[in-house]
Amino acid sequence: MSYYSFSQVSLPNVFSSNMVLQRDKTIAVWGKAASGEKVTVQFAGQSQSCVADAKGIWKVALNPVKASAVPAQMIISGSNTIKLDNILVGDVWFCTGQSNMEYRLDRSTQKMKAPPANTRDIAKEEVELKERTDQIRYIYVEKKTGQSDIVTKGWVNGNDTIVRYVSAIGYLFTKEIYNEIKVPIGIISSSWGGTRIEEWTPAWAYEQSKIFQSQTTTKDFKIDGMRPGIKYEGMMAPIIPFSIKGFLWYQGESNCMIHDSTSYADKFKLMIDTWRKQWNSKELPIYTVQIAPYYYTKRKDKLSHTPETLAVFWEAQQKCLQIPNTGMAVITDLVDDFNNIHPWNKWDVAHRVAVWALAKDYGKKIEYSGPVFKNMKVKKDKIFLEFDHVGSGLISKDGNPLTWFTIAGADGHFVKADAVIEKNKIVVSSPEVKKPMNVHFGWNETAQPNLFNKEGLPASPFRTDSPVWNPER
Repeated sequence: MSYYSFSQVSLPNVFSSNMVLQRDKTIAVWGKAASGEKVTVQFAGQSQSCVADAKGIWKVALNPVKASAVPAQMIISGSNTIKLDNILVGDVWFCTGQSNMEYRLDRSTQKMKAPPANTRDIAKEEVELKERTDQIRYIYVEKKTGQSDIVTKGWVNGNDTIVRYVSAIGYLFTKEIYNEIKVPIGIISSSWGGTRIEEWTPAWAYEQSKIFQSQTTTKDFKIDGMRPGIKYEGMMAPIIPFSIKGFLWYQGESNCMIHDSTSYADKFKLMIDTWRKQWNSKELPIYTVQIAPYYYTKRKDKLSHTPETLAVFWEAQQKCLQIPNTGMAVITDLVDDFNNIHPWNKWDVAHRVAVWALAKDYGKKIEYSGPVFKNMKVKKDKIFLEFDHVGSGLISKDGNPLTWFTIAGADGHFVKADAVIEKNKIVVSSPEVKKPMNVHFGWNETAQPNLFNKEGLPASPFRTDSPVWNPER
């Protein structure tokens, strides 16, 4: 429902029957009414009242509530009464980004180029389930720009047909979390294909940023030709400050296409800092997906992509992990067609995001990341690489020699290298390089390296001569 006229109490569309409210946090409830009208909100044994201001805006803050799978009712009353039924209390995850996050649950693996034998279409199985748990609820935000309320059917339970439109990653992530913790889960699915990161950050954040404010190009503030905030205004701002557990973010392809690797980490930090400030929570986690291998060099544009364009962007995404309470799933191995920017296997992607949340937010003692380059030492004609997140050990996933390592000396000419595992370190060398200085790993848009940890998580591409990024500058 949309806002009613100000002569009666109304709620924004993010509030409806069947919703999930965030546990253990203050529950903000707000809306519009006639100026000066007293509004009372009753929920979970609480009753809070306020008076609508001169603009007819009212807001109450309910005390935190523990998780509850028992359906409850919220009553909002003033000159009229609104009753919202079948409300659960648990965790709410905000899922946003571009087309790979928007990728619907009902998209089938039948579109795969060469599906492996006996491949299960888990997403299709979920859509075709005759009955799903009612403890997972969804709200699907329609595409819209501009400053007004979101367009949505409202919250629906797990058996509503709208589930087929919900983010596949969001759904499958949430189901794995629910299966582990058995607490009600809500998904806010708000994504738009082809969008750039600037669109999900309010324009005023760029205007106030010390890094970006000097990039004003016209009277209408723009960054790299893009007016910031147009998706934030229509698909996120109206939901704030609805309490949430955290964010899932899958975006980057559109920024990679314009060679936006040098500023992407700064834009990401500005975005998440702004979101956290708007939600009044400095600790909100955000878990991301490193974009997949893809033939950017084959795109018919004039941007002169090279095989390393994507690798440099991967590096920018990796640097974002320096920001507290962030995590990233690496999916270099989950691609079977470099011409398709949308990997079909969203359940494995969702699992790799879910293990971050299970470890960081739900206390599970599990390895949640693949190997991440830590440091290097040069000894004679070899380079020794040390990693974080080796888990229970480094392995070659397919049992073959390690792939996608290159090495260079002072001339900066990288050649294919031999790489072997020794005591959970990687020793890299080449007979062509007598005095090595640097190593590149997975430094190509089609790289699908076989370096994993024993927990089945792939190593993230890297280069030892990476430029330093300071998130606090």
